[in-house]
Amino acid sequence: MIDESSVEVTQVPVDAILSLREEYRREMNCQIVHDSYHARGFTDSYLLRRQRQVVGYGSVAGDPLGPREIIKEFYVLPSHRGSALLLFRSLIASSRARWIEAQTNDLLLTLLLFDCATELASDRILFANAYTTHLAPPGVVLRPVTNADRAGIFAHTREPVGQWGLELGREIVATGGLLFHYNPPYGDIYMEVAAPYQRQGYGSHLVQELKRLCLEMERIPAARCDHGDLASRLTLQRAGMLPCARIVRGRIAA
Repeated sequence: MIDESSVEVTQVPVDAILSLREEYRREMNCQIVHDSYHARGFTDSYLLRRQRQVVGYGSVAGDPLGPREIIKEFYVLPSHRGSALLLFRSLIASSRARWIEAQTNDLLLTLLLFDCATELASDRILFANAYTTHLAPPGVVLRPVTNADRAGIFAHTREPVGQWGLELGREIVATGGLLFHYNPPYGDIYMEVAAPYQRQGYGSHLVQELKRLCLEMERIPAARCDHGDLASRLTLQRAGMLPCARIVRGRIAA
């Protein structure tokens, strides 16, 4: 039986957890969607100790001007994982967190989510590069989007105008790009197709080409979409991106 009095949870500056976060990143070995929360000041950081020895950390997120109530990261050194549930409950008590949000390829936090939360819900699917495709819709050309192009590009409703466009004739029918504010070396693909050209394969072709550009930069392609957005999901899958995880949130049980 583990002595609860041997557990200590202490709020610390983010710098105090950085070496443990590197171990967490290596173990995850995937795109961490909210990796930038720490640098942007969206988290409170906590060191976890057992018998005065540092054994892990927790990160509790929230709006910079509001309360921090969402446990987003929880890492325990492998040799101390038998105490993970006790440490996690101590983190909940110390931080007064009300929610847990887990990326399901984070196995430890996902298991603790099921142990400690109710009202589970998921609204986002994460995708990883799975295989190479050779889609080639006739007549389209991939090229950079210039400043001169922007005034005439179709109105975007879901994503920003990207750095790259698909040109058909003299019209740009889709744009997209890559974001690199996640943990290296992952690049996040985004794109949007003009309404008259949707469901014709242009979106999947653009994703395929953005994957190629990402790999040429020695980065790893990744993507995500809302769980109810079947069109985006099928577009990504036709381009060789397959679901690898979900973001799941639950309310911490009283």
